[in-house]
Amino acid sequence: MTEKLKYAIIGAGCMGQEHILNIEIIDDAEVVALCDTSEKSIKESLDLLNNDVAIFDNYIDLVEANIADAFIIATPNFTHIEVLKEVMKSEAHLLIEKPLCTTVKDCQEFEKLAVDYPGVIWTAMEYRYMPPVQRMIKEIHNKTIGDLKMLSIREHRFPFLHKVDDWNRFAIKTGGTLVEKCCHFFDLMRLIAQSEPLKVYASGNQDVNHLDETYDGETPDILDNAFVIVDFENGVRAFLDLCMFAENSDYQEELCAVPSVGKVETEVPSNSSGITNSDIRIGLRENQTALKENITVDAKIHQAGHHHGSTYYEHTSFISAIRNNTKPEVSLNDGLIAVAIGEAAEISIKEGRVVQMSEFNL
Repeated sequence: MTEKLKYAIIGAGCMGQEHILNIEIIDDAEVVALCDTSEKSIKESLDLLNNDVAIFDNYIDLVEANIADAFIIATPNFTHIEVLKEVMKSEAHLLIEKPLCTTVKDCQEFEKLAVDYPGVIWTAMEYRYMPPVQRMIKEIHNKTIGDLKMLSIREHRFPFLHKVDDWNRFAIKTGGTLVEKCCHFFDLMRLIAQSEPLKVYASGNQDVNHLDETYDGETPDILDNAFVIVDFENGVRAFLDLCMFAENSDYQEELCAVPSVGKVETEVPSNSSGITNSDIRIGLRENQTALKENITVDAKIHQAGHHHGSTYYEHTSFISAIRNNTKPEVSLNDGLIAVAIGEAAEISIKEGRVVQMSEFNL
């Protein structure tokens, strides 16, 4: 019998708890340690676990304890770079929640530190692993409907949740909405296009959310809606439509790809809808035919989080890479470029211009 992979979770808040729920239903993995400064988060996490775990309020002490094979970094975005510098001393495997860091500069610093790192470094991008999205990507890459030309992603959802100390209300701590919230969409665009981003143009604002909130005398400054266009080197053009005051929809995300001879589209149910399945639809232009297939997520997997089963599949892939000594499916570089596109979009809105990706010296 294979010995269980031992996880330590640094950051026991919302995403840390989602990781716990999914690790609990994976036979060859277990959580052995939690680290957080919030007693509330620790208690909530302990309630989800079926085994005794070590508790830490200092990640330096956790690293020195040397009890984990893999670390999950799920702390507030702005803390990632400093946490990573310390956790890397363990030489353990790392699963780092998106965004990798809040700025391209910090991502590049981490990239330099990670040269020749012996463990697997994996950027957590849950949207890659949603079953309807994976099926859509397969059809696009198989060229079922020709060469991809246009891709659109729409997310209409609820506002940012309240988190510990409300750190996610300010761009300085999140990287901005288009880094914090949308880097996984930019990662999807790049994965689907199979090309590197060339330039970014965005328009957005903070029109509705958090305007009546204050924290230490400061009003939140995060965007709550935006349109973002990304042009890729191979000619593919991608578009993001984000609105964070449009909750109560059956489907939180809708994706549509238009290659040369038809189109393929799907959607991801919102958490509140209770829907566990999605359709993937393929339309062929020449003979006006349409193919439709229903994609269903296993109920046990679907219940273990808020990302349509994807966190479970992400972990099984992460564990497979560790067991088989293979490269991560979502690399440090993938995380870096997703942050760079988000940062470019934030700059584009602030400065009212097209941002060339060459400005980042990636």
